[in-house]
Amino acid sequence: MVPYKERHCFHRSWPWWRWLLTGLSTLGLVLSAFLSWHYLAGGSVIGCSVGSPCDQVLTSRWSAIGGVLPVSALAMGAYMAMLAASLFVGPAAEASVRRLAWGAMLVIVGAIAGSAVWFMILQKWVIGAYCPYCMSAHITGLLLAVVVIRQSLMQYDDNPIDAAASIHDVSSNPSQRLVGQLSAVGLPIAGLAMAGIMAVCQVVCIPPAVYQDGQSQDNLPVLDPHTVPLIGLADAPYIVSLLFDYNCSHCQQLHFMLNEVTRRYGGKLAFALCPTPLNKQCNPYIVGDADEFKDSCELAKIALSVWLADREAFTVFENWLFSFETGDRWHPRGLDDAKIKVVELIGQAKFETARADPWIDRYMQTSTRIYGDTIKGGNSAIPKLVFGSRWVIPQPYDADDLILILQESLGLPNPEL
Repeated sequence: MVPYKERHCFHRSWPWWRWLLTGLSTLGLVLSAFLSWHYLAGGSVIGCSVGSPCDQVLTSRWSAIGGVLPVSALAMGAYMAMLAASLFVGPAAEASVRRLAWGAMLVIVGAIAGSAVWFMILQKWVIGAYCPYCMSAHITGLLLAVVVIRQSLMQYDDNPIDAAASIHDVSSNPSQRLVGQLSAVGLPIAGLAMAGIMAVCQVVCIPPAVYQDGQSQDNLPVLDPHTVPLIGLADAPYIVSLLFDYNCSHCQQLHFMLNEVTRRYGGKLAFALCPTPLNKQCNPYIVGDADEFKDSCELAKIALSVWLADREAFTVFENWLFSFETGDRWHPRGLDDAKIKVVELIGQAKFETARADPWIDRYMQTSTRIYGDTIKGGNSAIPKLVFGSRWVIPQPYDADDLILILQESLGLPNPEL
């Protein structure tokens, strides 16, 4: 058996709050390391399907500073520093070392807590979606801040109270105790200021357009521009296929850049619209179901039915699908609302006739085949642009970005030449 004296010394060195501090720091480190790895490696995160709210957060501009430094890497560094400092707050460390460790932890938790609040605000009011991994990391950081600040208020002064001492013990010098308590409040505020600087950098430093591109080794289906939905002219020399889903927020953002890009190309470029639902009911390359895409197959078929019945009404209908009438962000249209809109545009009889046309299923099979031939290597995200055997997953911020991506990834010419 372990002697009582040794057990007593161990409990004095590692009280409950040190175990909690270490556990929370480790959890935060693991979560931030995992998110950093995802940012660098790309691909889908477990439980975050392509186009899901989680994916929207992880692929947004707010996941990095200036599109270069992932914020999860900063968090990983902060949690590593927390773990290191936590090793020197026990009674075995010298008083000066303990004071330094407490000071460092107070600044760090201030920065972590401020960052957590900032990113929770972004997810709620800017992105309009939540990432469970991110939220877990934010909650971990807030809990860590509570633990550190609480304990520091109890024992932070020039002669820190021993970890196992009663919380009612006080320093013999009241002025020193006051200085310690002020430090326990002031240092986290300094950390909050650091988080504020990071937030300002994210707002001011707009990242450049990013994209993933590649080339398919398979022979991709060739589309006849005269028989498929287009944005642009069917006689344009450059026909780029666009794979998208009507429930995809990134697709919605890209949609309203297409007319401007085709205009800038002066009739030389058109986009063939290839609905590619992220739903395994009509897309055999999708493995799991995601609730946000449960209506994607039917929405795609309804849209193609409108195109068959009335091509001018199709343009109106698709713009309606990708627009929003109220609020400050886009939400996918519901299936019932889409059916009502279709009847309003083309009438029930024309819709039912077009919906029964077998061309719709054949065209969707062609679209999903293109998708399947371009997802090797884990590049399953949409929207995806395909030209010849080359493809790109763009994340442009405006038409200029999209034109640059078309030139660099798909080899299209400069529209000004």
